[in-house]
Amino acid sequence: MSHTTTIAHTLTWLQTQGLERLDAQLLLLHVLGQPEHQRGWLLAHDTDLLSPAQLDTLQVLAQRRIYHEPLAYLTGHKEFFGLDLNVDARVLVPRPDTETLVSWALELLHGPQSVLDLGTGSGAIALALKASQPALQVHAIDLSADALSVAQANAQRLKLSIKFSQGTWFDGLPDGAGRFDCIVSNPPYIAALDPHLATLKHEPIQALTSGADGLDDLRQIIINAPQHLTPGGWLLLEHGYDQAQAVRHLLNSAGLVQVQSRCDLAGIERCSGGKFITNPMP
Repeated sequence: MSHTTTIAHTLTWLQTQGLERLDAQLLLLHVLGQPEHQRGWLLAHDTDLLSPAQLDTLQVLAQRRIYHEPLAYLTGHKEFFGLDLNVDARVLVPRPDTETLVSWALELLHGPQSVLDLGTGSGAIALALKASQPALQVHAIDLSADALSVAQANAQRLKLSIKFSQGTWFDGLPDGAGRFDCIVSNPPYIAALDPHLATLKHEPIQALTSGADGLDDLRQIIINAPQHLTPGGWLLLEHGYDQAQAVRHLLNSAGLVQVQSRCDLAGIERCSGGKFITNPMP
């Protein structure tokens, strides 16, 4: 590609390299310092020339995208539930499907209630809940110190007050943390040998896989959740496209009631949850 080329020619060239049109537009906007929702700006400026430095940067990013690196890692941010989150290879890229979990939690939570987000990653779920209902007391846990750094930076930039701690699921809670009115989690749920992992090779594997059937972490969370829920509190979980029935069975086995699932935007049962009434008598 020439070192003097217009936006229009560059967009065409990116597509001939194998990029989808939307990806090409978003990478161009990123390199040109324009917001990603300004795709119309590219049309209005289609005869503008790119500098040699801009073209060099664009070629590197395009090559990375062609090799399936998530677009969010290339631009450094991802929108989730109306929030602009900074993301990088230390965390999973927030998915639109996870907004189903946030919406369900917001239906159940009101006022100064407490919520726990297990495996917070970029902080997407915790931050979306706090931004939507500022009175909520939100605690977020992750095993990865790198992920917590990303989540804490997002919270500071968005000026949202979240309590963060490090550890494996409930072991990350500090002493005296008390019980929660709602526990939410988007844990790893992909089977260790799932062929879909090949398309996710750029994202942190520890945040994706969970044993031979993908249910190891979901089992651990469900078994331990009742002792951390207030009476009437809910446990809400995201899971794989084919795991709803298995997760509902686990929730019922743990003594939760009103067990049900919610569908994502594609109509797939993506989240399941249940309500804690009280611990059974010994």
